[in-house]
Amino acid sequence: MVKSVMVAYALWAVGGLFGVHHLYLGRDSHALLWMLTLGGFGIGWIRELIRIPTYVGEANQDAEKERRRPSTIPPPPVNPVRFAGQMCVGIYFGTVALIGLSSLSFFYLLVLPLCVGAGVHLVSTVGQQTSDLQKTLTASLITSPIFYGSTLSPLPISLAASVTATQHRKYKKPQATGSPQELGPRLFRLSLAWLAFSAPLAYCVFHNTTTTMYYLSDCVTALLDFFWFLPWLRSALEYILLMPYRFLCALTGEGYYEEAWKKMLEILLKDYTEQEKEALKVLSLGAEASFEEITRGYRELAKTWHPDHNPSKNAEATFVKIHEAYDVLLRWHRPRRFR
Repeated sequence: MVKSVMVAYALWAVGGLFGVHHLYLGRDSHALLWMLTLGGFGIGWIRELIRIPTYVGEANQDAEKERRRPSTIPPPPVNPVRFAGQMCVGIYFGTVALIGLSSLSFFYLLVLPLCVGAGVHLVSTVGQQTSDLQKTLTASLITSPIFYGSTLSPLPISLAASVTATQHRKYKKPQATGSPQELGPRLFRLSLAWLAFSAPLAYCVFHNTTTTMYYLSDCVTALLDFFWFLPWLRSALEYILLMPYRFLCALTGEGYYEEAWKKMLEILLKDYTEQEKEALKVLSLGAEASFEEITRGYRELAKTWHPDHNPSKNAEATFVKIHEAYDVLLRWHRPRRFR
């Protein structure tokens, strides 16, 4: 089935961040990578504006010519962009594992290196190239014990796996993936891979919702701020990332408004930790106090206990305690106020 450049560009514009155009072109590994990274963190999606004609040309290559290639062919040339992608995605997969699975036994010896190696191998299989999965995972497993327990361990593990994958790169054997009959099994395999990736995050959400929301809020903010120079792309990403909130608000009849999103986040983050409950006691506030009430109470107490205005001996210590309590509650309210 001949692929069209115009159709590929249309799919790129509509669902390119989720790899829809790669599914159309039979590039399943590339599609999965884009699903898990939102178009290569947005950068890869933009780069494809000039790469799509090449992808379409590769998809339209005559299978007979592919079969006539000599049995002994040199490996593909080293591609710095692919190597950088292997590094980034390996670190990305490792970070996701650290967030959701770090409490498991043998995490640093088995779980983390397998996750990092899987991310590196996914990038190595994009397009017409692939590498040796067994050797890539072996390099990850050998490197992981050296950096046991370090939160920075995904970096050296990803480096070792990327070097190994680059050394053992080769061309893929031609496969017929463009027929409509193959679409169902391909989507099934991609769904299983996506589920395997999202499982650690789901585990973390259900077992530590508040911490996860803090982390995701910071990640979303950093991601959106990264595209400050492209306001239209930033708006599009914000719309996509907030789609679950919009959907929930539509179901509850609240409408597509910011206040509804805030209410939902307040429900998710309604429980205070012991440290935050102690901070409320310091400020003489109840658990139902709003952010404005917390700020007002902090200012009044800070004015009362400021060492320049209060001559008592414990004024300075009390002032510091009040300030620390306010910082704790400020961090708690920060994700809900959409910094």
